[in-house]
Amino acid sequence: MIHNNMIWGRILLSAGLQRCRCRVRCPVKRHYSFLPDDVKSLRAVVNPDVSKIRNIGIMAHIDAGKTTTTERMLYYSGYTRALGDVDDGDTVTDFMAQERERGITIQSAAVTFDWKNYRINLIDTPGHVDFTLEVERALRVLDGAVAVFDASAGVEAQTLTVWRQAEKHHIPCVCFLNKMDKPTANLSFSIESIKQKLKANPVLLQIPVGSGKTFTGVVDLLTNQKLIWKPKSLHDDGRGFEVKALDQADDPELLQVVSEARMALIEQVADLDDTFAELLLTDFSDNFDAVPSINLREAVRRVTLARKGVPVLCGSSLRNKGVQPLLDAITAYLPAPSERHHDLVRWYKDDLCALAFKVLHDKQRGPLVFLRIYSGTLKSQTAVHNINRNNIERMSRLLVPFADQHVEIPSIPAGNIALTVGLKQTVTGDTIVSSKASAAAAARRAQDDGGTGKKRGDEVSIVLSGVEVPDPVFFCTIEPPTMAKQADLDNALTCLQREDPSLKVRVDPDSGQTVLCGMGELHIEIIHDRIRREYGIETHLGPLQVAYRETILQEVQTTDTLDRTVGERRHVVTVELAVRPEDGSPAGASCDVAFTDELEGQLSPEMKEAVENGVQSSYLQGPLLGYPVQGVSTLIHRVSTEAGTSPTMVSACASRCMLKAFRLAGGKLLEPLMSLEVTVTEDHLSSVLGDLAQRRGTVRDIQSRHDNKVLLATVPLAEMMGYSTALRTVTSGNATFSLELHTYEAMNPQEQSSLLKRRAGLL
Repeated sequence: MIHNNMIWGRILLSAGLQRCRCRVRCPVKRHYSFLPDDVKSLRAVVNPDVSKIRNIGIMAHIDAGKTTTTERMLYYSGYTRALGDVDDGDTVTDFMAQERERGITIQSAAVTFDWKNYRINLIDTPGHVDFTLEVERALRVLDGAVAVFDASAGVEAQTLTVWRQAEKHHIPCVCFLNKMDKPTANLSFSIESIKQKLKANPVLLQIPVGSGKTFTGVVDLLTNQKLIWKPKSLHDDGRGFEVKALDQADDPELLQVVSEARMALIEQVADLDDTFAELLLTDFSDNFDAVPSINLREAVRRVTLARKGVPVLCGSSLRNKGVQPLLDAITAYLPAPSERHHDLVRWYKDDLCALAFKVLHDKQRGPLVFLRIYSGTLKSQTAVHNINRNNIERMSRLLVPFADQHVEIPSIPAGNIALTVGLKQTVTGDTIVSSKASAAAAARRAQDDGGTGKKRGDEVSIVLSGVEVPDPVFFCTIEPPTMAKQADLDNALTCLQREDPSLKVRVDPDSGQTVLCGMGELHIEIIHDRIRREYGIETHLGPLQVAYRETILQEVQTTDTLDRTVGERRHVVTVELAVRPEDGSPAGASCDVAFTDELEGQLSPEMKEAVENGVQSSYLQGPLLGYPVQGVSTLIHRVSTEAGTSPTMVSACASRCMLKAFRLAGGKLLEPLMSLEVTVTEDHLSSVLGDLAQRRGTVRDIQSRHDNKVLLATVPLAEMMGYSTALRTVTSGNATFSLELHTYEAMNPQEQSSLLKRRAGLL
C-alpha cells in the first residue's frame, strides 16, 4: 500500500542534505512527483536504526545494465540532480578515467543514499571476469544482492560466476530482468534460464505490460496494481508514473495472464513457507486469491531471507522504467544487518569489530580504507587495533562514501559501511577492533563458550575471515624508462597491490626484472595505464605469458637430513614424507599436508607449524619451470630433531625434502582452460568454429537465442591472446564473447615439450 507523504530520498551533497517528498494525487490513479523539503541534520541521516539499513551489491554479466540501474537509483532517491549515462561517461560510480573511456566498471564503487525511510549502502561491482576479486570482496561484506539480467539473454557466463560467489557467502538475492524494452526480451526464457543454469527458485512478482518498444510498465502480482510509465517527451526521466488497480476494462489477455501468475505465485510461496501455507489453509481455503498482499509480501520476505527462492522483477533502467519498484523490493525483501548472523562477531558484544575490504590511494589524504562495521561504533580521531598486523593505528577522519565524493562524519554505528583516513598499514581482509584488550576479552568469551572461534594452535583467535584472492593467470615483465625511475615504479606497484590484491608483483631471481602477475589481458592493461596516468611513469611491458601450474606424476616417499652448525649451536633434523598426486580431484586442486596419527600426538604445535611452513613454501615452485604446484597431497611420516634445533631449520629441512620428492616423482604442466561463450549471428558461425579449431578449442554446445547462435566451448588460455580483435575480424563485429576460468588440465605432451624447449632457449 502506498501512503501519503512517504519519503522518497534525500540529496546528500557537500553543501547539505535535501529530502524529497512523494504525494499521492488520486485514490485510484496515482502519480508520483517530487517536492523540495527541509534539510535534515547530518546525524539523523548517517545514523539510522539498524533495521532500516540495507547493505547490497549490484552484480551481473558485463553490459547487463548494473551501472545504469545504480545511476537511476541515485537519481530517484534524490542523490543526483541529473541522470548519468555510461555511454556519455558521466555516471557517479564509474569515476575512473579508464571506466569512463571504456564504458565498463573496473573497480567496485560504494554509494550511500536513502530510499523512503531506509538507508541503502550500495556497491556497484564489475561484470568483467578480470575483475572478479572486486565482486568477491564486495559480497564478503554485504547482506544482500541484486542480480541484474539482460532479459533478452537470460543467464550469461559471468552471471554464473557472481551467482556462485553470492551463494558461497549465503547472500539472499533479488533478480531484476533489465532491458525489457528490447525486441528480443523474453520473460519466460529468462525465468527458465535462472532455473536451469543457476539452479535457483525464481519467485515472479511482476508481469510486464507490453513487450519490446511497447513495454510501458509492470503489474504487481502482490497487489494486482498496474504501474505505468508514460513518457511525455524523449527526455522524460521516469520519475512520475501511474499506479492503478486492474479492472475489467483492461486487456482480457493481460487479466488472464496476471490471474494465472498470481495463483502460481501464491501456490509457490505456500510450498516454500509453512507459515503462509498454514494461513492459506486456515483462513483462505475457499479462495486463495483473497489472501491480503501484506501477508504474501511477508511470506516472500521469509522465503528470500531463508534463500529458498529469489524474487524476480522486471523493467528497463535505460528507459527509466521499473527502478522505483526495485528499490521498494530491496527494502522489503533483503535483510537488515541485524538479520544476518556472523558467529565470531557476537564475542565482541558492543565493542568495535570491523573488516577492511578495500583500499584506495588518494594523493592528498593517503590510503583510504573501506570498513564494514559488524559491532560497536566507529569514531574518528581514535586509535584502533589491527589483529592481523598486530599493531595500533590512529584513524584521523571518518567518511561516508559516495563513489568519488565523501562526507565527513564524527561516528558511525554497527551495520554500516564507512571510509577511513589514517590507517596506513591496513590491507584488504584485516580485522579492526577497538583495542588489544577488546580482542583478548572476545577470545576469552569464545574459549569459555566452547571455542567456536578459529583455532591457532591451542588459542582461539577472533579474526573475521578475509577475502579469497584468486591466483593470477597471466604475467609479464615491466620496466621503467630509466633506472632512476625504478624506485618510483616500486612505490606505484606497492600502492596498486594494496588496492588490488589480485595483482601480484615479484622479482625474477635470474634476470632481476620486475614481473606483473594479473587476472587477464585487460587487468594488466589497466594497471599499465594507471601507472602512466596516476603516477606519471611511462613503463614498458614485456610479452604476456600464461601462468601455468605444475603437478607430479607418481607417488614417492623420501627422507632428508639437515645437519648445520650456526655459531656455537648445532641443528640436526630428519624429515621423512610421502607425496602423491590427488586422484579423482579436479586438476588445479589445492595442495594439503597431513601427519600420521602417531606423529600427530608427538610433535609440539611449534614444530608442526614449522614443518607445514616448509611444505607449503615448496608448493610455490614446481620441479619443471618453477610454477606453483597444485593437486598434490603430502603425508609427514617422521620428524626427528636433536635438542636445540630451531623451527627455522625444521622448515628448511621439510622444504628440501619436498624438492627432493618432486624431482623423484616427475612433473607435468597444467594449463588453464577457459570456458568461452560466443554469441554470433548464424551466417558467421562457421567462421568462429574454424577459428576455434585452430586454437585447440573444444565445442561443448551450440544453442539458439532468438536470431543468434550461442557457442559454448573450452579453450586453452594460451590460445586466447588477442581473441577480441580476431573475433571482430572474422565476424565483421557481429559477435560478443565472455571468458571464465574453467579448470587446469594436463598439457598435451607435445605442447609441454615445445614449451620446455622454448624456455630452455632451444627453439
